[in-house]
Amino acid sequence: MPSNTVGRFIDPNYPGSITYRCRQQRNEEFKRRFPDLPEMRVLDLGGTAVSWQTLGLQAKSVTLVNLDHVEDPEEPWMEILRTDACAGGFGKYDLVFSNSLLEHLGGHARRQQFAEVVRESAPSWWIQTPYRYFPIEPHWVFPGFQFLPFRARLAICQHWSIGHAPAMKDASEAAELVASIELVSAAEMRNYFPESEIWFERIVGVPKSLVAIKATA
Repeated sequence: MPSNTVGRFIDPNYPGSITYRCRQQRNEEFKRRFPDLPEMRVLDLGGTAVSWQTLGLQAKSVTLVNLDHVEDPEEPWMEILRTDACAGGFGKYDLVFSNSLLEHLGGHARRQQFAEVVRESAPSWWIQTPYRYFPIEPHWVFPGFQFLPFRARLAICQHWSIGHAPAMKDASEAAELVASIELVSAAEMRNYFPESEIWFERIVGVPKSLVAIKATA
């Protein structure tokens, strides 16, 4: 499949892409679960202002926690903290929101720490992460990538381009990226968030991602 076609296939901002359609469906479920969002103070761990603007969502306030270089939000109801999402001490909110951050944290201990930050920050949460056993790995859009030996994954990372994500020729950079992404299973998700409902986002009946949901009455 040509790289530009693959890129369009997964581009979350392209209305015809499967990623865009999935996010829209997930967005509808999120709004259904949290109908009082316009009155809620939200802590978004790993998020960006663009993601909220793209989804057309608005809360009373959103505090974005992100270590990556992201643009400052132009919305007066948003602010950004450039720090580690696992650091904690962010204060009290009504809801913690996180989209596709859990798999990037770097190991089991960090994921446990993240779960504790979620619990200390709000009584409700929506924590989404790609499902380990979906047949196509979402970051490389490569079948079974997550089950391959490290050397094979490294080779794919160095030679496989997917539109907006070019191949990483530098071996050390590619190795760091491959090692930094760990998809989790439903059993692991339940272990991190035992008081949550685990909702499965599906494509043609096949679980694509997991969402740990806790909504206060």
